[in-house]
Amino acid sequence: MAEPTAPAEDLHLAIQVMLLPKDTNAHGTIFGGVILSQIDLAAAVEARRHTAQRVVTVAMREVVFHEPVFVGDVVRFLTRLVRVGKTSITVAVLVEAVRAQDPGCVVKVTEAEVVYVAVDADGHKTPVIRRHADF
Repeated sequence: MAEPTAPAEDLHLAIQVMLLPKDTNAHGTIFGGVILSQIDLAAAVEARRHTAQRVVTVAMREVVFHEPVFVGDVVRFLTRLVRVGKTSITVAVLVEAVRAQDPGCVVKVTEAEVVYVAVDADGHKTPVIRRHADF
């Protein structure tokens, strides 16, 4: 897996959320599936920076959780483009939690690579048409 840690200018804050009690498991920490969903969403935001086409998720590579996320933590999803292939876009996502009880404490929660494939109106693979947008 490509290393998502990159110079600050290569990373984009795709989304930032505060997680709430509805997102917790029986142990009082945030469900991993909630984080996975947000990773997919953040990576889609980055993919949209590079194409206006419809893209679908085909892979989420090696998601290992290093630290738990607690209710009230602000979770940041930082992204960077890894690669644009003929029909695919690969995005790295770095997930950090800013602790609610100590806003100066930022921990790395996880990182992942998400691969999208561009598809046409019928859902068939199609070549990626690149765009360069700043948003």
